Amino acid sequence: IIIKSKESVWELIKSLLDAWSGWVVMLLIGLLSGTLAGVIDLAVDWMTDLKEGVCLSAFWYSHEQCCWTSNETTFDDRDKCPQWQTWAELMTGHSEGGGAYVLNYLLYVMWALLFSFLAVSLVRVFAPYACGSGIPEIKTILSGFIIRGYLGKWTLLIKTVTLVLAVSSGLSLGKEGPLVHVACCCGNLFCSLFSKYSKNEGKRREVLSAAAAAGVSVAFGAPIGGVLFSLEEVSYYFPLKTLWRSFFAALVAAFTLRAINPFGNSRLVLFYVEYHTPWYMAELVPFILLGVFGGLWGAFFIRANIAWCRRRKSTQLGRYPVLEVIAVAGVTALLAFPNPYTRRSTSQLISELFNDCGALESSRLCDYVNSPNMSRPVDDIPDRPAGPGVYSALWQLALALVFKVVITIFTFGMKIPSGLFIPSMAVGAIAGRIVGIAVEQMAFHHHDWIIFRNWCRPGADCVTPGLYAMVGAAACLGGVTRMTVSLVVIMFELTGGLEYIVPLMAAAVTSKWVADAFGKEGIYESHIQLNGYPYLDVRDEFTHRTLAADVMRPRRSEPPLAVLTQDSTGVEEVEALIKGTDYNGFPVVVSRESERLIGFVQRRDLTLAVKTARQKQEGVVSSSVVYFTEDPPLLPADSPQPLKLRRILNLSPFTVTDHTPMETVVDIFRKLGLRQCLVTRSGRLLGIITKKDVLQHMAQMMNQDPEI
Repeated sequence: IIIKSKESVWELIKSLLDAWSGWVVMLLIGLLSGTLAGVIDLAVDWMTDLKEGVCLSAFWYSHEQCCWTSNETTFDDRDKCPQWQTWAELMTGHSEGGGAYVLNYLLYVMWALLFSFLAVSLVRVFAPYACGSGIPEIKTILSGFIIRGYLGKWTLLIKTVTLVLAVSSGLSLGKEGPLVHVACCCGNLFCSLFSKYSKNEGKRREVLSAAAAAGVSVAFGAPIGGVLFSLEEVSYYFPLKTLWRSFFAALVAAFTLRAINPFGNSRLVLFYVEYHTPWYMAELVPFILLGVFGGLWGAFFIRANIAWCRRRKSTQLGRYPVLEVIAVAGVTALLAFPNPYTRRSTSQLISELFNDCGALESSRLCDYVNSPNMSRPVDDIPDRPAGPGVYSALWQLALALVFKVVITIFTFGMKIPSGLFIPSMAVGAIAGRIVGIAVEQMAFHHHDWIIFRNWCRPGADCVTPGLYAMVGAAACLGGVTRMTVSLVVIMFELTGGLEYIVPLMAAAVTSKWVADAFGKEGIYESHIQLNGYPYLDVRDEFTHRTLAADVMRPRRSEPPLAVLTQDSTGVEEVEALIKGTDYNGFPVVVSRESERLIGFVQRRDLTLAVKTARQKQEGVVSSSVVYFTEDPPLLPADSPQPLKLRRILNLSPFTVTDHTPMETVVDIFRKLGLRQCLVTRSGRLLGIITKKDVLQHMAQMMNQDPEI
């Protein structure tokens, strides 16, 4: 009885562990990805400032932290404090003058080159999979394709380190896409601890979907946006259970990041803004124009970037990834330093562009002419004429816009971790701020015009340029990635601007429509196509009337299908079949004459089973018969011991008949993430359809279709 009760207690514990394992995995993913994101944020802040100078009181402080701790900092000169010295001050003692400028310039470029060289070298030597954004590959993995080692421990470690280096080098890239990859690596790592997930690909994919949500949650401090991003953009199959778990993982990740508090302002994001003015119906016109700009930029960027990446693949350029990264980093640093808006990190630039000009702002963008009799409340400063600082800032912003547009095309897709969210948002935010200032000045100088008369009285605060920057950022990001719902949610979680949902929605939808007019694929789908990954897009419709028999292999002119029989194939034949082909698996039939289908055996399992039997099982030789039935076949008395492999046989492979419409087959492949499907007629095996065959057929039909 005692033994029985012990067993039952153990069984109860085991069943509880099994039930809770999913939530435990989510908790661990959230904790690790939140911690890594916090560390990355802190390291990027410090290393970005290291290019310009160093903190004497504690060298591990960034510029901002250094001046926080100083007692000599005044509010007007909050960026200047004796503890923080530029490199020129440190070496020559002069902070102003031509010599100091040249020295700072040189060191800025030197640091940028060093960081980018370290990043690309680490990726090349230790983890080639750590390059790029990672989202196209994760979409492909979640659709049922396996890329071995893509989510491994080395990739996780190197991606985290090189992401810090790449962002700090000042290249035009963000850390958001790679953080999704990092979170998915965390998910894969914790899956291997639980047999429930490590043995089951389907369950593992559900965990990775949730991990992607945690990645976006820490990248933007937007937990709900992360869940919606995973649902809309990354995941292939998203049941309700995964939705809850994604929500939990995103929550834990955001909570962990908040506990680390990398920005020191108790916010999860760098650009948190609070606007106090409402928006007016007439402003929808510039918002929609920004949406059109975002769509055009998205379509242009995808075309140009894919053309450049294709060129990289097909010419000598692809052989020298290190040189390419160093060249782009050098050009970026040389062109970025003279312009104060491109010299700083892109996140800080976006933060300044989103900012509303309060009474306490010291930014050049807030250099307005104040009327002498104006009382200065902290809030709701009326519209004012622009001062000289605003006009010079506009010129610099226009140059920064051109620079960002061009350099991002060459940066995305190099052999270093590179995200696309931040550069796209920067392009949109610059364009939006320029439009916002233009509208604001028009409203100030022409407040008697009919469009301004209803809502813009003299002395009122009507137009918020920062809001235009926010809408522009959303439009450009939508144009490149084709997100809509998750984009709007991420934007208002990111900025805390809940009352601006309508302008954001208008811009996001417009940019998607405009960009879709030039091409249906977003940047991630385009990169999937460019790399030739077998990915069936859920959004593509297949309306042709072909049948499974038209697509299946082997065709008439091809050799017959490579099959195994249930009880008459020798070990030597099996080894020859494995060696002579590179198929993913082999159908098992009763005999070559009847060709009745029994099941399907995976190549990996077969190789392992034969190898293990050769080493460990007595009497298994080259002439031994392999059998997949329950009972051994009747063999002559002097024949060697047969090898039973029934345990690795899949007795329920997916089959369709030769008359199944391809529309149904495509749906089956999509919904179940299949890699292959067998074609039969009344139990007889006729052929096989793989995912690549389906993709090839769809591409052929698209090209032949007269309607498109």
